[in-house]
Amino acid sequence: MSTIRSRLKYGIPLAMFAAAAYFILFTETGRDLRHGNVEQLADMLHSFGIYAVIAGMLAIFFQTWFPVVPFVLLAGANAYVFGLTGGFVMNYGMTCLSAVCAFLIARYIARDAVEARLAKFPGVQSFNRKLEQQGFFYTLVGRLIPVIPSSLINFGAGVSNIRFRPFLLATVLGKLPIVLMETFIGHDLIRFKEHKIRLLLVLVLFVLLICLGQYMKTRWTGKRDEAT
Repeated sequence: MSTIRSRLKYGIPLAMFAAAAYFILFTETGRDLRHGNVEQLADMLHSFGIYAVIAGMLAIFFQTWFPVVPFVLLAGANAYVFGLTGGFVMNYGMTCLSAVCAFLIARYIARDAVEARLAKFPGVQSFNRKLEQQGFFYTLVGRLIPVIPSSLINFGAGVSNIRFRPFLLATVLGKLPIVLMETFIGHDLIRFKEHKIRLLLVLVLFVLLICLGQYMKTRWTGKRDEAT
């Protein structure tokens, strides 16, 4: 029975992703949606004229705190407007800066409020206990593999005992591949015919990381439950 549950747990999300990927990438409606979203964001950036760079930077910075628009769409819009290299540098730099600011605010300005907020997320509490033991390693793993949302890692690390330098180093190293992948995905969605092989390969890698993150989250939660 547990084997069946395990297969369903991972099989259903994979099947849903496959269906969503087919809809987005290979249907006419999906083409309109992916082009419309990225192009609308790109047009919005263009409308700021000489301030487009500032608008793109601020959009990425605040997306980490208020994920109203998926990061991959904003990343794609920046890559569409400023080029793949320029867009990636902007996405990566502002994501790291946003993480650092969240860490510092949680540690020195709003610690009590952040702790009260994080208390509602048992998975984050389990993750924070691991930060207490090996802060650099688990911050790096949390960046490389989507175990819990990035914003929760930022604030959770801020109220833990991890020192700033290991947090910064783990963030800079861990954010690099994941932001690069999301920038490629956002960029290639609108240029699917030119980069369809690369897009599909990056999507497969991204899904594998998500599945690995779900597996690790389940294990960590299970260990927490055994300890209580």
